Amino acid sequence: MADISKILIANRGEIALRIIRSCQELGKQTVAVYSTPDADAPHVLQADESVHIGPAASSESYLVIDKIIEVAKETGADAIHPGYGFLSENAEFSRRCKEEGVIFIGPNPKAISTMGDKTAARELMSKANVPFPPGTKKELKDIEEAEAIADEIGYPVLVKAAAGGGGKGMRIVENKDEFRSGIKAAKSEARNSFGDDRVYIEKYLVEPRHVEFQIMADKHGKVLHIFDRECSIQRRHQKVIEEAPCSILTPELRSEMADAAIAAAQAVDYVGAGTIEFLVDADRNFYFLEMNTRLQVEHPVTELITGLDLVALQILVAEGKELPFEQQDIEMEGHAIECRIYAEDPRDNFLPSTGTLTKHRIPSGNGIRVDAGVEEGQEVSINYDPMISKLCAYGNDRNHAIRRMLRALEEYEIAGCRTTIPFCRYVLSHETFATGNYDTHFVGDHFCTEKLDEFQDIDKEVQALAASLLKISGEGGSETSQNSTTNKTASRNVSEWWNSRK
Repeated sequence: MADISKILIANRGEIALRIIRSCQELGKQTVAVYSTPDADAPHVLQADESVHIGPAASSESYLVIDKIIEVAKETGADAIHPGYGFLSENAEFSRRCKEEGVIFIGPNPKAISTMGDKTAARELMSKANVPFPPGTKKELKDIEEAEAIADEIGYPVLVKAAAGGGGKGMRIVENKDEFRSGIKAAKSEARNSFGDDRVYIEKYLVEPRHVEFQIMADKHGKVLHIFDRECSIQRRHQKVIEEAPCSILTPELRSEMADAAIAAAQAVDYVGAGTIEFLVDADRNFYFLEMNTRLQVEHPVTELITGLDLVALQILVAEGKELPFEQQDIEMEGHAIECRIYAEDPRDNFLPSTGTLTKHRIPSGNGIRVDAGVEEGQEVSINYDPMISKLCAYGNDRNHAIRRMLRALEEYEIAGCRTTIPFCRYVLSHETFATGNYDTHFVGDHFCTEKLDEFQDIDKEVQALAASLLKISGEGGSETSQNSTTNKTASRNVSEWWNSRK
């Protein structure tokens, strides 16, 4: 065991800040690295030390292994936390850290490479008796054989990149006539995105739900699960709203899936925080999807329902210490929801809408947590992921959490770019979400851009219009009685305008 004294955070934005806060509570010194446009970013100002590592392009800064390790050695950092994204699932980075004598706060290189290769992971899960959707166990080499398998499992099928994620290199093939063109398109996108055109196929599930289990494993053989999260509200196969726990799991199904998640982690000798992702079909059958060998964006909802600090546990495990509790000691209470607040335009297929935040007023109050990486007056850059913050709401039960989240979304004030706030309000207000009876097709099946007007910041428009009406109406006199009449007239005009918008 080796106590860590100084941690370099090889990341930026809200996750870098999140890690710094846990380090401060643990009494660990921190080193931030930053690119040129991030010189005044909150994580840079919050860390004990900060070092410039290159220009805006991540390929010349946050993704350059040599630079990051060099900074760690120069500053005396004895550990590196990769956060998520960038180098967090890079097996070579994990290996280099070990070679250079720097603790990598994450799994070993073999676990990262094995679980990062979707076909290798499927083969391993098969041996561990973890269920996965019918399809090919290995990457496609013979298209005729693949067609035969597709005929056997039935259309539609999914063609998926072996080395990828985030929806890239993925194609839904509806029938046999589209099979070869679907394979070609998926391979081309996979090659362009990951430099690896290997693909495999699996049965496309009806009404699938994306349910994942948080696991934590130490170096002493203890592997525990920290319950489940529902991540089915997605656009472009990427999550936007998550909640914990999943509302459709019975105690029996939750236990069965948790056992499978632990078996998956044990099969790869996993150490650290990881997530086993499953798809659950309409008949409540579950199938292995993938393992993320890092901290997840949505980890706060797990922290809210369990009271655990997952980053602190990552550091403890990296120091070689044993997890200080057993499975039966971990309990969940209440319900939590996370909305990812992106600088994106929901009206325009969620395309980035970057710019300077001329206003950024976060909500507060009981049960509200905001992890933000950008402050008012700063720019949401086109160079990186357009996430502004993660807004979380915790309640006594799911309905309570939904009401709190809606209140927080209404309080949230952002100006300078379009955001996903109206979309999140739309989802949280939708009957399908309220009942918990939704799946990964929610956006395609239910989202209607024309209805977004109902979820814009109308209350702020009302205030602005009222102020304007009062100013115009008040120019004729200053008597108290006259002002009183003016106020009533303005209020009536605003009410009429408000009703016309509904």
